[in-house]
Amino acid sequence: MKNPATKERIKGILEGVTKYDLQDRAKVRRWVKQFARILNEPLTEHQEDQLVNFVISQKIDPNNMLHLIKLYTMFR
Repeated sequence: MKNPATKERIKGILEGVTKYDLQDRAKVRRWVKQFARILNEPLTEHQEDQLVNFVISQKIDPNNMLHLIKLYTMFR
């Protein structure tokens, strides 16, 4: 994500995402696959499941500043 072009591609995909989208297993799985392709990271089915479960378990609301701060500090 340090590459600005990659960062912008991912931001573009996530633009307009709601908290309900981030709780939809099918949508999250599709995004995980897209991001893996963009980042050129091969993922096994098990790794995809783990990432999907992680995102859903965080109950992220992209419009809630406290959620965004929590995520920022988690991945800093």
